Amino acid sequence: MIVGICGSPRNQATEYILREALRMLEEKGFETRFFTVRGKNIGFCIHCDYCLKSKGCYLEDDMQKVYTMLKKAAGIIIASPVYNGGISAQTKAVLDRCRAAVANDRNFFKHKVGMGITAGGDRVGGQEQALQQIITFYILNGIIPVSGGFFGANLGATFWTKDTLESAKQDKEGFRSLRKTIKRFASAIEEYQSDQGR
Repeated sequence: MIVGICGSPRNQATEYILREALRMLEEKGFETRFFTVRGKNIGFCIHCDYCLKSKGCYLEDDMQKVYTMLKKAAGIIIASPVYNGGISAQTKAVLDRCRAAVANDRNFFKHKVGMGITAGGDRVGGQEQALQQIITFYILNGIIPVSGGFFGANLGATFWTKDTLESAKQDKEGFRSLRKTIKRFASAIEEYQSDQGR
């Protein structure tokens, strides 16, 4: 199963792009699940270390749904709008709160494959910096990061939205980077599962 997490508080470009990515993966035969932070109650990690002592987060909120989805996932897609040259606060909250999952099970993310999608209002608005934050999360947690490769999708899928959904839909280069990243992401999952005999 592949889990797509949308870190946008709005139902606009980032959510549309992520849903398109999941649709592409479904066409390849993958089962997918979608989660959005929009309208959800997800508190910020306060680094209280409760999770290290009690094997869970003291905050009982919508992250419980995320933990369940991520536990079952073979592949993870984090999609975020670009805020001030990085990921959104909502995306960061989800990533930070995963500390509780790893505190409970050090192998929580083992053997999972991850990719990133970022959407910015400016052509050069921080998309790659935001992707680096997502990739760093993957590396720190033992998730295998996958990009679209050289020549156009170096770190993952990036979109220039001009702050409108319609512009995102018309971003041919953005969709080219998405297709390239999806292709390598799907291949990595299939190859890994084949190697593991799963």
